[in-house]
Amino acid sequence: MAFDFKNASKADLRAEYKRIADEIGDDQFFTKKELNHLPEILSEGEQVLAFTSGLMEGNTWLITLTDRRIIFLDKGMIYGLKQASIGLDKVNAVSGKTGLIFGSITIEDGASQRHISNVWKKTVVRFVNKVRDALEQRRQPSFAYSQAQGTDVVSMLERLAALRTNGIITEKEFEEQKTKILAT
Repeated sequence: MAFDFKNASKADLRAEYKRIADEIGDDQFFTKKELNHLPEILSEGEQVLAFTSGLMEGNTWLITLTDRRIIFLDKGMIYGLKQASIGLDKVNAVSGKTGLIFGSITIEDGASQRHISNVWKKTVVRFVNKVRDALEQRRQPSFAYSQAQGTDVVSMLERLAALRTNGIITEKEFEEQKTKILAT
């Protein structure tokens, strides 16, 4: 059964965060403020699969893997909450590197490369593997569905292309809808 992050009590959230932290090896020490804001950021039904923390852009960020995206959160001492995310369908590559105590994680999408340093060594491989597993899981069902429903998917894409060609939808709307069709 899925955990309801948006409506869970603080005690239930702490217990769920502890379960995830124990699984990934994170101590949650540097990211308690960000974890408190995470339910506000999540979409309905979105599930947290893993999280870790590290330095990015000179600040400590919480990096959260969900079943839909990777979320980057930084709750500064003075300024408000900074957030960014990459949809799992946009992630091109994820890699990790470990040192004696710390490591780093690099996440690439089509537009940028995010490098997170000073990640606890014990979380690097686990987090990277969780991201790879999530990417693989997202790719397999859509591929299997596309094969089983091949003609339906093709005809939907053809109709969508016709809408774009006739100026009914924009290129951006076309790409968004195409991504949704291919993800189902």
